[in-house]
Amino acid sequence: MNETANVRVEIWPVAADGVGLWLISGLDAWRSDNVPYDTGPRDEVEIVLDTHSVSDRLRVIHSTSWRAEDGHVILTYVAAIDTPSGAPVRTWWPEAAPLSPDLAPHVGKPIPTPPRGEPFPRHVDVLLHGLRHFRFLTLTDGPAREALGELWRKHLEAFAPALSGMYEYPDHPITIDPEIL
Repeated sequence: MNETANVRVEIWPVAADGVGLWLISGLDAWRSDNVPYDTGPRDEVEIVLDTHSVSDRLRVIHSTSWRAEDGHVILTYVAAIDTPSGAPVRTWWPEAAPLSPDLAPHVGKPIPTPPRGEPFPRHVDVLLHGLRHFRFLTLTDGPAREALGELWRKHLEAFAPALSGMYEYPDHPITIDPEIL
C-alpha cells in the first residue's frame, strides 16, 4: 500500500489571569481534520479557533513543533488567548486546567529517544514543550513579547526557556543563560 501522510493541526489554547496560566480546552488540545489542499495549516488554525469562538481573543499564535502520529503529520500551535474583560479564566472556561512547570514531575519524564530515533512524545510533553518555547519567545522575540504582555511574561518566567531539551537526563542537564540570548 502506498498511502501518504496527511497534515493536521492541533492548538493548545492557553489563557492567563491573576492566578496563572490555564489550558482553556480542559485536558487536551483542539485538533483539526486533514488540512484541505486549497487552504494552508495557518488557515486551518483560524477555522479551529473560530469553531471554539476565540479567534477574536487571539493574542499570539506560534507553531512550536511537529510530529508524526497515526499516519499524520501534526503541526502544533500554542495560542495565547485573552480572557474577556480580564475576568478569571474559569469564569469563561469552567473546564480550564491550570498549567505549571510543577506538572512535569507529576507526569514523569518523557520517553527517551535514541540519537537516530523518532521521538514519541506524550501530549503533556508537547504542551510543556510549547510553553517552554513561549518562554523562549519572551526573551528573543520583541513583537511576541510585547503582544503577550506583562501578565503572560510573569507567568511564563516559571518555565525554563527552551526550544528543545526535554529528553535530557539529570546527570547531563541543559542550562541556558538568558544573558547570552
